[in-house]
Formats: sequence, structure tokens, C-alpha cells
Amino acid sequence: MSSQPTSSQPMSSETMSYQTLRFEVADSIATITIDRPDDANALNARMAAELHDVALRCADDAGVRAVIVTGNGRMFCAGGDLKDMHAQGDGRHAYITRMATDLHNALARFTHMDAPVVMAVNGTAAGAGFSLALAGDYVIATDQAKFVSAYTAAGLTPDGSSTYYLAKHVGLLRAKELMFTNRVLSADEACAWGIVNRVVAGEKLMDEARKTAASFAAGPTRAYGELKGLLLTAYAESFETQLDKETRAIAGMQKTHDGPHGIESFLNKRKPDFKGR
Repeated sequence: MSSQPTSSQPMSSETMSYQTLRFEVADSIATITIDRPDDANALNARMAAELHDVALRCADDAGVRAVIVTGNGRMFCAGGDLKDMHAQGDGRHAYITRMATDLHNALARFTHMDAPVVMAVNGTAAGAGFSLALAGDYVIATDQAKFVSAYTAAGLTPDGSSTYYLAKHVGLLRAKELMFTNRVLSADEACAWGIVNRVVAGEKLMDEARKTAASFAAGPTRAYGELKGLLLTAYAESFETQLDKETRAIAGMQKTHDGPHGIESFLNKRKPDFKGR
């Protein structure tokens, strides 16, 4: 299915005709909908390439100030398309290498873009879908959603950044439990464990996701980007290095529109009108 951007900002003419996703931009919010409902929204090489393309488009468009990722149908994403992988025969190694590389490039763009990424988990998130949900900046799930690592059940190791994020969210011992045993978590359990921010009724999922994304889209987008970068190294840098990064980030915001404007608005008890720059 082909979908063209509706943002007022120009995008590259080198875009793909999407077959596995739907994509739209409205009111500074990009919405990416995984769209293989008849195949449990499973990830194949085409979808990985399209996710990479759409992530690049979001990252390159200054008009995108928040992103929503969700699924069409009952599943968020049931993981990698194992039938498709198996069908590659002796080409499986090259096929999976290409698929994982595109998926990881997409996730890197989502992680490093200024715009916050809201995962709206509408159903089961398994395997690569579980990993994708973990990579969100804010995660909202329907009360019927399920979360499961699932990789080792098929003799595979995790990808999609889950070995990076999961232990940070839940702790190392619980991460091992989920990845070794493939324990299925309900939405409420995932929220209690720190994988999900909020659980809502299914019919309210997209309304709540859009409200959250709209609040982010009206916020100081550059500051959000700096914040994402600082938190990304929270477990990796030394104390002094992290403090230096904090100094450069907070001082650097004074060279933007939103930094001085935010201070002035706060002091004058006015609601700020952040421009995202």
C-alpha cells in the first residue's frame, strides 16, 4: 500500500512504495502503522527496509515533532516471519543479515532523532515486536496486549535492540528470565515491570497515543533530543563524563529558540509556545 506524507515540510523524492506499512504526517505527528494483519504483522525483509526508509524520513523532516508506531489488526507485531526466513533455504544467512541490518538502522534513527517516539501497542508484541516496543520513548498498551521475547523458542537470539534496552528497563535477572523462559507478560504485568508506561482500554489506545504525541509535538523538541541522548549513555559513561555532557546540553539550549523562550515564559507565568528549534 502506497502512502504519501502530508507534512508541510518537504521530504526526499527518493521514497518507497510501502507494502507493509501505512505512513502519514499530520499536525507535526508522524504515524507509522505496521500493516500485515493477515500475517500477524510479522517482520520480513521488506518491512525492515520500509521501517528504515520511514525512520529516515521522520528524522529528516523538521516538521515531525513526535512519532507514533502501532499495528493494524489484533497484533502489534508477532516477531520475525519465520516462514519467510525458512523459505530462503541456503540464503537464510544473507537474508537475516540484511533484515536485521535494516531493522537496526531504523531503530538507530528513532533513537537519535529529536522527536519522541510513542509506541501504541495494540496487541501481542512478540520477538521483533517485543524489541520494537522496548525501543519506544513512551509506551502505551491496550489492556489486551501481551509481551514475550520468543526468540529462543525458535532457536534464535534476540535482535532489534532488546538486549540493549530490556535489562535497563527491568534489571538483568528479570531480563534473563524473560529471554530464557519466554514468559508471557500481560499488559498490566509489563507495566508493573517497567516495560510499559500506561495501559488503556483497547478502544482508547489511539486517542491516548495521539494525545500523548500531541503534547510532545507541542514541546521543546530540541530539548527532548538532547534528553534522549543523555539518557542513552546513562549506564555507559563515567560520572564526570555524564556531568560534562549535561553541562554542554543545558548550556547549548540557550543557543536555540526554545531555551530562552522557556525561561522567559516560566518567569512571566505564561504558557510557552515552543517551536522545536
